[in-house]
Amino acid sequence: MGNTESVVVQKRLARFRPEERPVVEGVFDRLQSGAEGPSEAPGKTPAGKTLTLEMLQSSMGSLAPDSMVRRIYRCMCTIDPGLAAPAASGKTSTLAASGVVREQLVIFLADTLRGTAEERAPLIMAMCQRGAGAAVVVTCEQVAEFLQDLISAVVQILVHRGRLQAWKPERMGDGSLGVKLLAEHMCSELKPSDQGCYDVSCLEDWIFRVSQVSLYLEILVAEGLNVSLSGRPAPTLLPPCIGTPWKELRSLLDLSTLMFLAPQLPDRYSAPWRLVFSTRLHGESFTRMAAGLTAVYGPTLLLIKDTKGHVFGGFASHAWEVKPQFQGDSRCFLFSVFPRLRVFTATGYNQHFMYFNQNQQTMPNGLGMGGQQYYFGLWLDSDFGRGHSRARPKCTTYGSPQLSGEEDFTLDSMEVWAVGKPPEPEEGEEGKGKKSILDMDPEVQAMMEMAGKTLHSQGLREPEED
Repeated sequence: MGNTESVVVQKRLARFRPEERPVVEGVFDRLQSGAEGPSEAPGKTPAGKTLTLEMLQSSMGSLAPDSMVRRIYRCMCTIDPGLAAPAASGKTSTLAASGVVREQLVIFLADTLRGTAEERAPLIMAMCQRGAGAAVVVTCEQVAEFLQDLISAVVQILVHRGRLQAWKPERMGDGSLGVKLLAEHMCSELKPSDQGCYDVSCLEDWIFRVSQVSLYLEILVAEGLNVSLSGRPAPTLLPPCIGTPWKELRSLLDLSTLMFLAPQLPDRYSAPWRLVFSTRLHGESFTRMAAGLTAVYGPTLLLIKDTKGHVFGGFASHAWEVKPQFQGDSRCFLFSVFPRLRVFTATGYNQHFMYFNQNQQTMPNGLGMGGQQYYFGLWLDSDFGRGHSRARPKCTTYGSPQLSGEEDFTLDSMEVWAVGKPPEPEEGEEGKGKKSILDMDPEVQAMMEMAGKTLHSQGLREPEED
C-alpha cells in the first residue's frame, strides 16, 4: 500500500501488532490470487485491481452460507476509504460496481476484528440490509435474518474446523431450529429508538450489551478470510463432552442451544458435560433418575420436553440430596429452549432453589425448582411422567413464566447432564457429627420453611466445640 495509504487506513493498521500488520495487509493479495497460504509482500498487486464477490465466495464458501458472504461483500462495498464509514447511498452503487479495493478491505478487517461498538454498528447495519444502498434504519426482521446467517456460519466453522469438543450434531436436535431460536433471543435484546425504529445508535447499544454479536462476527471474519493473528487463539464456544453413548442417543440439545447455555454456567466452557440420565437410554424411571442425580457430586443441568413440544429445564448449582428441604444457592436458574430461548435467574425473593425428595408421607415427593410446595416453577413428580410448571404470573424464586405447554404437563423425554467439577470438601467439614435439637426432625423444619414460618431459633445455636 505504501504511500497510497490514507490516514484512516494507517490509523486502522496501528491497532494491530507490528507482526500482525503484514498478515492483515496481505489478505487482499491472497484473496485475489486464490492462495490459501501466506501471501506475497503486500502492495505488489497492480493498481486498480479489486476484489470481486466470486473471490470472496472462493475463500468463505465452505464456511458460511452464500447469503452471509454476499452480506459481507455488500458491506465492504459501502465503506468509504476516506471516511471509514458506509458511503452515502448515491455513491454506494458506484463502489459496488467497481468491487472492493484494498483500503476498504483493511478498514473492514480492522473494525470487525479490533473495532469498537461504534465502529461495528454501521458495518452490521450494512450487512442487515437486503439490497444495495445505504439505509439509515433497519427492521427487527432484517436483524434476525442477519443473525441467522451469522450463527449458521459459526456452526459451520465449528464443524469444518473440528471444534465440536466430541459433540455429534447428527445425533442432536434440529440445528436449523436452534439457529432461529438463538437469533430470536439475541434479537430480543435490541431496543428501538424513541421513534420506534432501529438506527445505528440502537445497533451500537445492542452490540455493546450483547457480546456474542461481536464474538461471532470476529470468528467468521478471522476464519473465513484466514486471518491468523498472534496471541489470539480461536474462542471456545462449546464445552467438552465426555463418555456419551451417541450411537444410542438422540439428544434434546443442539449446537446453538449449547452455545447459548454454556456461557450461563459458573464453569462456562472449562468443565466437561457428561450424560447421567436419559429417558431414551434408561427408560421412564424416577428411581433410575434419582440414582443418576445422587451419584453426581457437582452441578447438573436438567432438560425436559413435554408432549406439547415445549423444551425447558433448570441448572442446579449443587449436588442433589434426597431430603425434605430446599437446597442450592442463587447460581441456580431455570431456562426455556422452545418455543423461546430464555434464562431466568434468582430474584432474591426466597431461597427455594432446589428440592428433591422421595418416600415421605407428609412432604411432596419428586424434583422441584423454584416456587413453593405444590406450586413449583418446575416440578417432576416421583410418579414419573407427570409434572407441572406453575407461575401466576411468575415463579417467585426465578421470575420465570410457565415453561411447559400446559400447567400440568406430561413428560415426553428428559436428559440430565453433569456439567461441572465436583466441589472440594471444605476444611473441617468432615467429622461434623454433632447435631442440634433443631436438626432432629428436618421434615418438620422443612414444612415450617415451606409454610413461610421464620425459624428464629436458628440464630440461637450454641457454638460448636473445637
